[in-house]
Amino acid sequence: MSARYRNFQPADTDGLLALWDQARGSGFEPVYSLAEVLASCNQDHAIVAYEANEIIGVAVGRVAHEQGWVVLLVVDEAHRSLGIGGRLLGELEIDMARSGITKLSMLVVNDGNSRVLEKVGFVDLKHLKYFEREVSVSERERELLQNLGGRVLARDLWGKIAGMKNEKEMLERRLVLPLSDAKLAEAFGVEPPKAIVLFGPPGTGKTTFAKAVASRLDWPFIEVFPSRLAGDPNGVAGGLREVFTEVNELENVVVFIDEVEEIASKRKGDPPSPTQGVTNELLKLIPNFREKPGHLLVVATNYIRALDDAFLRHGRFDYVIPIGLPDAEARRSIWTRYIPSLALAKIDLNELVTRSAGFSPADIEYAARKASQRALEQSVYESQVATRETSTTTTEHYLWAIGDTRRTVSDEVIDEFEQDIERLGRL
Repeated sequence: MSARYRNFQPADTDGLLALWDQARGSGFEPVYSLAEVLASCNQDHAIVAYEANEIIGVAVGRVAHEQGWVVLLVVDEAHRSLGIGGRLLGELEIDMARSGITKLSMLVVNDGNSRVLEKVGFVDLKHLKYFEREVSVSERERELLQNLGGRVLARDLWGKIAGMKNEKEMLERRLVLPLSDAKLAEAFGVEPPKAIVLFGPPGTGKTTFAKAVASRLDWPFIEVFPSRLAGDPNGVAGGLREVFTEVNELENVVVFIDEVEEIASKRKGDPPSPTQGVTNELLKLIPNFREKPGHLLVVATNYIRALDDAFLRHGRFDYVIPIGLPDAEARRSIWTRYIPSLALAKIDLNELVTRSAGFSPADIEYAARKASQRALEQSVYESQVATRETSTTTTEHYLWAIGDTRRTVSDEVIDEFEQDIERLGRL
């Protein structure tokens, strides 16, 4: 069963005491006394994790001016490797943000919680193991984000992108470095980027990279869907203007527009079409967006040739970055994600990686699921030896699926992509 989370209730006291005793028995010495912890549970902020009505974790905090302190963080020993500690801290931060905190801090006596704290964004500021992390957004900003359909993403998305070394290094150097340390960038005379274009064939992970950048920066992420703005009373142009106006109230944010060619295609014809009016509005909004520090606009397109020439002009977008098909390491990671764990050890991954060159992530997912379905049907209807403990999926099933999958990105599209890199790429 998966853990659930809620605010502490008086009936949870026995569960908390059991966790307290278990923690002390395993050598973990809480900083605050049991009396202080219980007082904060009843008067301040406390979140519990439970499974089947059993308390398996608890995070307790109190507020001092604009700083929040974690009084206790403990997870049942049998559940400590499941990410429950990090989730408890996240839920506690949301609960305490209503009190106006700007930092969340924790003191630890030993290394009991150090790994958990570092994994979810806390920084070791002193050798006394004093940890703190910036609260990503205030309570007021959370309400604004909710209205805009935005959210704060998990902090580990960047590390989950396997392979794609060149693309990751490019984004790390050009975007993350100057944006995450603006003072260092200023010392070297570097102006942090304000807007970039990601382009490449369909299904190459442009949206994934945009989210990963927001995760890496720990900035809120807002995706703007042009198709949804069509229902705005003021039209798409008016809807865009309203979104960008509200975004301006956020301190830090990554705004993402996918398939931007829908609202920034080449302008032509007389009189102007409705699409031209939207393109004109977007061209006006981008310079204003660039004036606010801590804001990054990321737009993505599968058809960069369709974009209006003025849209790509210098001064609007700092970089025009190509995102290509997954390299060998990335393909290996994607295959591993979709091959059942019971079958993985006997699958020739090297052969699958080689044979799936030119596949997009979506192509690999489709082929993997197709192979699994074929293996299941053969086991049930032909050999009739299917069990829940084993898998009869073989390398041959995957090779058959690869051969039976039509690539999303043709050789012609790849050739055009290479030409676009030379002609339009700006790195």
